[in-house]
Amino acid sequence: MPIYLPIAEVSIDLITLLAIGTSVGILSGMFGVGGGFLMTPLLIFAGIPAPVAVASEANHIMGSSVSGALAYARQGAVDYKMGALLILGGIFGSALGVNLYQWLRGAGQLDLMIYLAYVGFLGVIGVIMLTESVQTIRARRGGHPPPLRRPGQHMWVLGLPLRARFRKSRLYISVFPPVGLGALAGLLAAIMGVGGGFMMVPAMIYLLRMPTNIVIGTSLFQITFVTGFVTILHAAQNQTVDIFLAALLLIGGTIGAQIGARMTLKLRGEDLRALLALLVLTVSAVIAYGLLTPPEELFLLEELRR
Repeated sequence: MPIYLPIAEVSIDLITLLAIGTSVGILSGMFGVGGGFLMTPLLIFAGIPAPVAVASEANHIMGSSVSGALAYARQGAVDYKMGALLILGGIFGSALGVNLYQWLRGAGQLDLMIYLAYVGFLGVIGVIMLTESVQTIRARRGGHPPPLRRPGQHMWVLGLPLRARFRKSRLYISVFPPVGLGALAGLLAAIMGVGGGFMMVPAMIYLLRMPTNIVIGTSLFQITFVTGFVTILHAAQNQTVDIFLAALLLIGGTIGAQIGARMTLKLRGEDLRALLALLVLTVSAVIAYGLLTPPEELFLLEELRR
């Protein structure tokens, strides 16, 4: 059943939107990511204008992340102190990103920047995650698991000033790395329509040395607040949030996140990282193919709404 989306100014099938929202919600609950790195390209491929897809997806991510964060909170797998620092940095980064988004849109370069950002970030992070997780899995199956490193060990950046103790994550590190990671996540949320989880999860595991089970819940916790702030800014400054589109995605995403959180308990940390890496690389490859393939129409006229 097709429905008309007023801000996006396109018609799209209702069942398709609900199915996409549910599928991405499952990924959100499984991997601790908002799912925007997959949802935003899918919406663009479905015919939603890139600026509307980015802004509306931030709203959907907020809802699905709330559902997933609550599921992990009930399991006691959220580090609220760490999450508060990530949110602090995320608010600053998202404010900067929304203004950059507005400038790029006015210059007519927003779509290209979104595509290039997806290919670059997803490609690099996917390769790093897949390499590490495959090495860990092979070592485990060979009966020689890699030696465990204590959280925060051998990382000079974690020894910067203003160190704090994070009992839930068993860390004693500087507050600057979490705030910096949060700022980067906020910037990505504003420009790419993502929660930043695809970057935050590996960074929290490999840089901050947080336990994988705590990372996922904490990532969803900070994504909830940062994407909520991004949604408000996009709606106020750019008028690109399609509330009907976001609501339909939210219905499916909320249900899917609960399913994904339960599925996570049956998989090892390295298995989860390998699956996420493969998914990230697949999305990056599809977007790169679209950039390199000649378009069917050489020219496209679009009215910029200011």
